[in-house]
Amino acid sequence: MGSPTSVYSVDKLIEQARQLASDFKKMTGKPLPGVSNEIAEHDASKYLGLELCEDRTAGFDAKRTSNVGPKNVQIKARTIFNDNYRGQRLGQLKLDKSWDSVVLVLMDESYQAFEIFEATRDDIFDNLNDNTSRMKRGAMSVAKFRNIATLVWTKEDGLDSSAWLE
Repeated sequence: MGSPTSVYSVDKLIEQARQLASDFKKMTGKPLPGVSNEIAEHDASKYLGLELCEDRTAGFDAKRTSNVGPKNVQIKARTIFNDNYRGQRLGQLKLDKSWDSVVLVLMDESYQAFEIFEATRDDIFDNLNDNTSRMKRGAMSVAKFRNIATLVWTKEDGLDSSAWLE
């Protein structure tokens, strides 16, 4: 976090990072490395009520502060530049770590979140049972993740508070 005397808020810095990443992509044709995940973690914590972890070595990025829904959450990001999910992949899932769910923040070409999906550990492992080496490494396509996950937040409607009600 910043020092208490900082003139910048984290929200303002994230907005500047969105603009910088978007401008960089427009100018170079390449995404700015490392930025999308930081933005996604910020958005997931803000929109889903997650608390980001200082130490990420346990294999999850955030904890859910409510009693509803999976508690330990890995956060993944994917920026979609052409409305085409074909060939888009999630970052490698940390299959050997102790997490309860994976959140995928989908962002548009301006690095603005438009959908957030969440899949439980059981849903993911049930769908990694095909024996390809890619699946064994914890790699999954965005399309497959969207098929097995629950849509928990949209830009238009916000948080779906019924997503994890039993």
